[in-house]
Amino acid sequence: MDTDAHDVVVLLFDGVQMLDVAGPIDAFASANAFGANYRITHASLTGADVVASSGARHGADASVDDLPATFGSLLVPGSPNWQVSVTDTALVAAVRELSQRSRRTVSICAGAFPLAATGLLDGRRAATHWKLARHLAARYPEVTVDSASLFVTDGKFVTSAGVTAGIDLVLSLVEQDHGPVLAREVARDLVVFMARPGDQSQFSVRLDAQPTDHSVVRTAMDEITEDPRGNHTLASLAAGAGVSPRHLSRLFLAETGHTPQHFVDRTRLEAACAALTGGHATLDQVAEQTGVGSSESLRRLFHRELGVSPSAYRHRFRTATPTPQ
Repeated sequence: MDTDAHDVVVLLFDGVQMLDVAGPIDAFASANAFGANYRITHASLTGADVVASSGARHGADASVDDLPATFGSLLVPGSPNWQVSVTDTALVAAVRELSQRSRRTVSICAGAFPLAATGLLDGRRAATHWKLARHLAARYPEVTVDSASLFVTDGKFVTSAGVTAGIDLVLSLVEQDHGPVLAREVARDLVVFMARPGDQSQFSVRLDAQPTDHSVVRTAMDEITEDPRGNHTLASLAAGAGVSPRHLSRLFLAETGHTPQHFVDRTRLEAACAALTGGHATLDQVAEQTGVGSSESLRRLFHRELGVSPSAYRHRFRTATPTPQ
């Protein structure tokens, strides 16, 4: 037995989304070509093959009972029909037991649902596909759901957003296990961007909000996104939309799920992220350009919304960018 191998167990079940399995596993396999030693085992509850949501059949190497007592990483993929996965008591029990035996537990996309069903994510931050974030938060209120990040690490648990974000997650794990040089080789091999930071948004803040056709709310949103550095007080936004501040607040919350100030802050944060990773402006300059105000205000915004400093965000993105050859 190779004692240096890092065992990765992929838990298969009927209805699994194939890309949640194939993307991360291909990233681990690519890492092996550059010197890593991930030993991948596809396991199902009984050892039988499973049928994915697409109808494709996926072979299993082992049953849950055949797995070693302890291993490196458990990977829990998702299913488009997450409602079935969380009510499958045998599946949830297997996720709980295997997670307790693994040094690291990873969920991809809707895989966060059966993982949350175990109770192991209670009191922790977790990510999932943006379309499912509200469902996860509603069903498991003890879990702090991050609806924006590509992936979230909280202790031994790493949860990712939808489908291809699983590749970003695995690249970050490869970098953690083997360093940035090997991880960059994997990124080049897969022809993907090297390990986008987990706290990077899945999409724009405008898409993060619930879609709305309400003309008043759309007017306010347009004003904010067209000029993030503008004077977007509640009073000024309400005046521009032709309603009272109180009425705008009620409409905004009902239509988007957020307050106007939250939308302003996230819009400015998105603009600041782009400025930090796309140029060489100082923190004071970025804060001024995006309407945040000062570098200290920028730091507070980043820590509150992303849990990292602006400098750390910039450094993380740039160190994860392939160096010229």
